[in-house]
Amino acid sequence: MKRAFLLLGLLATSASAQRTVNIGLGYNPDVQFTPFYVADRLGYFGAESLKANYQHGYVSQLLPLLLQGKLDFVVGDPEDAIFARNQGADVRYVMTMYQKNPVTVFSLSPLSGAASLKGKSVGIPGPFGSSYHAIQALLDSADLTEGRDVRLNSIGFTQVDAVRAGRVDAAVGYSNNDVLQLARTSGKRVYTLDIGGAYPMVGVGLIGTGKSLSGDLAKKVVRASQRGLKFTVADPARAFKVAQPVFGASGNLDVLKASTPLMTGAYSRANGIGAMDPATWTKAVAALVKQGKLPAGAKATDYYTNAFISKTLK
Repeated sequence: MKRAFLLLGLLATSASAQRTVNIGLGYNPDVQFTPFYVADRLGYFGAESLKANYQHGYVSQLLPLLLQGKLDFVVGDPEDAIFARNQGADVRYVMTMYQKNPVTVFSLSPLSGAASLKGKSVGIPGPFGSSYHAIQALLDSADLTEGRDVRLNSIGFTQVDAVRAGRVDAAVGYSNNDVLQLARTSGKRVYTLDIGGAYPMVGVGLIGTGKSLSGDLAKKVVRASQRGLKFTVADPARAFKVAQPVFGASGNLDVLKASTPLMTGAYSRANGIGAMDPATWTKAVAALVKQGKLPAGAKATDYYTNAFISKTLK
């Protein structure tokens, strides 16, 4: 009996030793967040003496909670961290889920370089987010002007329907989601334009504050998230099964399979999954400076850091 009470006491002590880390994930529970669900469900956070508490919502709702200390981290676009920090917020982007941003221009008509967009209408969710800054950099690379040369129409998140119905000539969306949906629902070939040359920014990832990046919390959260990424990349089908209880029947394995190649690259293979190539950040920040979105002299290292990335994972 004494041994049973001792065991219960050890378990209670172990449970109480766990720290809850509050992480904001965009939108609703979705297959795109599989690496984070995997990190939770396979015990990677538990191995760091952490209990992950995920809160879903739009980044515009989650970032204020991060700044108020009600969330420890938010998964968002790098631009979310860039512009918040540029306005004085103590935030920094610390790990990327996507080495290559999935943002692309897609159409049911042939596209042959950015110049082929001249005279066309392009649907965008709105004048915000990674997709907006990416299309602006693409137009700038071809000396095209918004309004005069290309009409950018704010259509919300209806890009697939708008292109299929012909309401716009093309749209900005995600290669690992919107392009797949349009091909599946239209039965036609979908043409795309790679934006990476003009705007080689990484995709969504972890954003923390000065408070959450102090001490060892960030190192632990990043390491657990890296393990979730590593598992997902190595076996997307198995990762999908692990995470599916979270996002339910709405999840699509094809989306995850199209996403995993974007999660690794030459730099991350050498420096740890989730690590970011300084050259891509430097070029992307320079594009934002050229657009007038950041002050001259803005440095990429003001907005991101690889300091919490583990190069070797168990």
